[in-house]
Amino acid sequence: MHSTAEEDVWLGFATLLAQESGAILREAAAVRPDVEIKPDRSFVTALDARIERRQRELLADYFPSHGIIGEEEAPTDGDADLVWVLDPIDGTAAFIAGLPVYGSLIALMKEGEPILGIIDHPITGDRWVGVKGRPTTHNGRPCRTRACGALGEAILSASNPDFFDEEETPALDAMRAATAWRIWGGACMSFGLLAGGRTDAAFDTRLKLWDFAPFRPIIEGAGGVITDWEGQPITRETGKRIMAAGDPARHRDMLRLVGTTMKR
Repeated sequence: MHSTAEEDVWLGFATLLAQESGAILREAAAVRPDVEIKPDRSFVTALDARIERRQRELLADYFPSHGIIGEEEAPTDGDADLVWVLDPIDGTAAFIAGLPVYGSLIALMKEGEPILGIIDHPITGDRWVGVKGRPTTHNGRPCRTRACGALGEAILSASNPDFFDEEETPALDAMRAATAWRIWGGACMSFGLLAGGRTDAAFDTRLKLWDFAPFRPIIEGAGGVITDWEGQPITRETGKRIMAAGDPARHRDMLRLVGTTMKR
């Protein structure tokens, strides 16, 4: 077990990481970055590597016994009891295009479960913070998901419809047909907006641990539910598919819908 005092220390440090990444992102926001394309056809910039390198330096100074899993470098003690998960720029394509929905993601996992998460958007001035067992905050104030009477009334977000492969597209099509409206391309901001009651559901695939680890404490602390497509909680072992809903009843609806459309 860990104490509240330990949580406060970890939270203070996670905030420092967000401040560091935010300062670098604000400085670079007005300049078109040099871009490389990874083997999986995703984008990466020198800025991604710069931010993660700085965060790793701070972690080495403050918590040398903690593990690190980041997008840009190989894991360091990834099976440790306490592991930080870092995504220096979530929504890199949006960053390259100049759309201000990109941000930094920071999570702390204990025994493979995310217990602390930050979604930080320095350009818009939005920061969502979740700690297991505590109310989620948006810019320092508690925030909550909203009730949604039926899936047909829901606003659904998905990062990109192009991410869904041939097997998964029927599930996305079913979600499109079942919901009132769809929002594309919001990256990690979509999950902060869900936690704050602005949207109702999120449905995504082709993600890695650093893309979603912070979302569990943030969504759960705001009253919502987030799992993989089979209803299992988000952990270090979660695969590429996740879903979330602000209203637990709508999450159950989403699970049933996926169960009827995915091949088993």
